[in-house]
Amino acid sequence: MAQAEFSPGEEVDFVVVGSGAAGGIVARELAMAGLKVVVLEQGPYLQLADYTHDEWLINENEELAWGPKKGHPQTFRKYEHETAQVMDDDPLTYAHNVGGSSHHFSGNFWRFRPIDFMERSVLGEIPGTNFADWPISYDELEPYYTKVDWEIGLSGLQGPWDPPRSRDYPLPPLPVKSSGVLLERAAKALGLTAYPEPHAILSQPFNGRAGCIHCGFCLGYACEVGAKSSTATAMIPQALASGNCELRPMSTVARVETNDSGRVTEVVYWDENGVIHSQKAKAAVLCANGAETPRLLLLSESSQFPDGLANGSGMVGKNLMFNGATSTAGMFEHPINAHKSVPTTRVIHDFYSIDPSLGFYGGGGIDERHLARGLPMAFAMQRSRFSGRSWGSEFKNQLAHEFTHACSFSGHTTSLPLSTNNVTLDPTVRDKWGRPALRTTYMDHPDDLATMKFFVDRAEELMEAIGGTNIHSRWDEEGQTGGAHLLGTCRMGDDPDSSVVDRYNRAHDVPNLFMVDGSSLVTGGRGQPTMTIMALAFRAADHMIQAAGRGEI
Repeated sequence: MAQAEFSPGEEVDFVVVGSGAAGGIVARELAMAGLKVVVLEQGPYLQLADYTHDEWLINENEELAWGPKKGHPQTFRKYEHETAQVMDDDPLTYAHNVGGSSHHFSGNFWRFRPIDFMERSVLGEIPGTNFADWPISYDELEPYYTKVDWEIGLSGLQGPWDPPRSRDYPLPPLPVKSSGVLLERAAKALGLTAYPEPHAILSQPFNGRAGCIHCGFCLGYACEVGAKSSTATAMIPQALASGNCELRPMSTVARVETNDSGRVTEVVYWDENGVIHSQKAKAAVLCANGAETPRLLLLSESSQFPDGLANGSGMVGKNLMFNGATSTAGMFEHPINAHKSVPTTRVIHDFYSIDPSLGFYGGGGIDERHLARGLPMAFAMQRSRFSGRSWGSEFKNQLAHEFTHACSFSGHTTSLPLSTNNVTLDPTVRDKWGRPALRTTYMDHPDDLATMKFFVDRAEELMEAIGGTNIHSRWDEEGQTGGAHLLGTCRMGDDPDSSVVDRYNRAHDVPNLFMVDGSSLVTGGRGQPTMTIMALAFRAADHMIQAAGRGEI
């Protein structure tokens, strides 16, 4: 069945803004339940034949993740008393295409654990932060995690530290790489456990899609065979086939309009030619990501909502969390070829929660990766991480050796929610549409920096245990200046004074407005949030369908 077509003046049931990890799922669930849905996506709708391994096109020409070159500048500062500066590389990294960042994620899919939802009760207050419990528990979300496993398509094996699950993975784990074997051996030498990293990448054919071909172009690239479980591959086609969903790519939303009763009535957007349009709807679902969703709310201010739509709490844009990231590199005598296949195949979760007696909050995981995402050009363009050389024949010979003989053990860690870490509207810089640019203010909490240092130390011990040489680490010890995990900026909670959406992702202030993406996360987990975002999307859509059935939308 062909996709539906609705006129802008026709009131549809839902407008979904964004088609990524959350939006693609919400659109599919609503449409398959018989509701009329329009999806607005500011990027193109690429097909498998459009995907490419062209590193220059993707990394330098902003083909998937738009930045200043495409008219989307951002500004950054560490502290609110500073003037934010335009950055060459955008601090907030995300894709612009149907499927969003689920197109170019690494596919590592960890569930949050029960502790993630109730850490504030267990550990107590952390001064200077907005550290809080979630209004829901792991048990409430578990059926939707399992739905992600089977509807999206996951490969994995239940690990010794994993949370309880109601159903096993649908597919076996992807084959271990040489670098994964190194991490296994290092872990065993130190009394730790490395086990198969779960992936939203198919290890074998599933649901009419092909299995992984191990090309090595995962992180930052779309999968040309459809093995990566992006919503563009796994969800959007089903939404369109329902006959109840219309997808409008190259549609950039300007604002959300409300009536005198404070309810959403329409969503205003530009098409690719800059022509303004408006789609009437009974309800709107913002799934634009943890940066674009708060920006859209702030841009939708009115006399009724002077501080931004749904911002009665003043929390829109605040509590931005990036997750911590570290990389410890080492050289080995024999070829490792860590650039091949998926980014990583083994993970250590023995330090998922750090002992509070160490004096700081934190935790996370360690997995094995290539130094430059396995990308030949990206590796060649950087200064040698081991020799420091940057030109000449010796430099080229050194790079060729490093590319095949090196790997890294990477830390993925917690991030605390702070009011001072936020996304706001820049007062002077504008994008191609004339909208205020995204302004990021971000400085890691001391506990976050201590956690990253803890994981650097553990990774260096692992490298030493396995005989790595020329060991050195990279991490933002002066504070991170950007991230791809955009979390917490429209947090979920039961109290309208301290949160933006309720436990069902419904805005406290606007009854027919929902925010479903990384913005609703209360805590950042341990570095891999996409699966939780997807589980929340399935759960939120379930409640939207029920509410619509009761006439509450």
